[in-house]
Amino acid sequence: MDNKPEYTQTENVVDKPRKRGCAGHCAKFWWAYLIAVIVIVVIVVPVILLVAVPKIAQEKLDHAELILDSIKMTDSRAQNFTMSINTEIKSDGKVKARIEPFEGVMYLEDVPEHKPFARVQFPETNSDKSQTVNVTQFTAIDDMAAFTQFNTWLLHNDTFRVTVKGDTKVHVKGIARAYPVTFKKTIDMPGLRLLKGTQVYNTTVDPKANATAGINNFFGTVRIPNYSKVSFELGNVSFHNYLLDKEIGTVYLDNLSLKPGDDNVYPMRATITDLGSVTGLVIEKPYCDKENGVLPFKLRGKTVVNKGENLTYIADALATGNQTVYIDIRGTVKRSMGLDLGCV
Repeated sequence: MDNKPEYTQTENVVDKPRKRGCAGHCAKFWWAYLIAVIVIVVIVVPVILLVAVPKIAQEKLDHAELILDSIKMTDSRAQNFTMSINTEIKSDGKVKARIEPFEGVMYLEDVPEHKPFARVQFPETNSDKSQTVNVTQFTAIDDMAAFTQFNTWLLHNDTFRVTVKGDTKVHVKGIARAYPVTFKKTIDMPGLRLLKGTQVYNTTVDPKANATAGINNFFGTVRIPNYSKVSFELGNVSFHNYLLDKEIGTVYLDNLSLKPGDDNVYPMRATITDLGSVTGLVIEKPYCDKENGVLPFKLRGKTVVNKGENLTYIADALATGNQTVYIDIRGTVKRSMGLDLGCV
């Protein structure tokens, strides 16, 4: 047996002390880091607040969508009217902000001068994903030519573009400062299409009435389609009445208001100064056979009077184009006088 004693050796090795790199550097150059923080606070943060935040706010406003639901023009007067605009604003809702009330001008986008035809006082809004904005206001007509041009475009076009623009300020949640932004939206508006599709029916004639003395001798019912989103209070409207490009009298519609849709039905009255030429045309070809006694009449705006005031901005627009309506004169004579008009 080996009786040699066992030896265990334990060494305690102590490494050389390491340098305190980062901590020591910071401790030594703390003043430099302090200056850097001050620079960030004094320069970078203001740049973010003055440049980045308003840029983001403007971009969010630019990407928001303005949807026009309806426009109503009531209490129409010669120099003013009451306007109600119902709209919806949609956004992504990611930036919580509040937009101050502002005045927005409305103008025809495709007319180079961009002259405002109306001014709208928008209330305070926010950046919710969807919100309804309704405005009802007294509206003075500042530029009669621009407003007449708007009504003319509305009358003639299937669609046309209107821009709403105004300067305001936005308050971003968590930041005390208010930032200037521009609200500018261009929307496609449906037009009146020159009131195509207007129907005149249930017509009667009074051959004994003295039309030359201004006594109505022709009557009927008219249905007028309104393809736009604009409602009008027009009042009493008169039209030049033409047959084969010859003016034959005047058509009158009283207490007229046009709302969107095709449910605008009103009584019609007219003076036809040469009733004999109208009935005489019905018995001639092609109107007596191919057209079955239906004649094409053309109407052009003459006057628009509401509450005793001339609405020239509507009358002048209606005077810019002729609208063709077809009237069953053979049926009119049959209903009124019991006569059957054939061909000669």
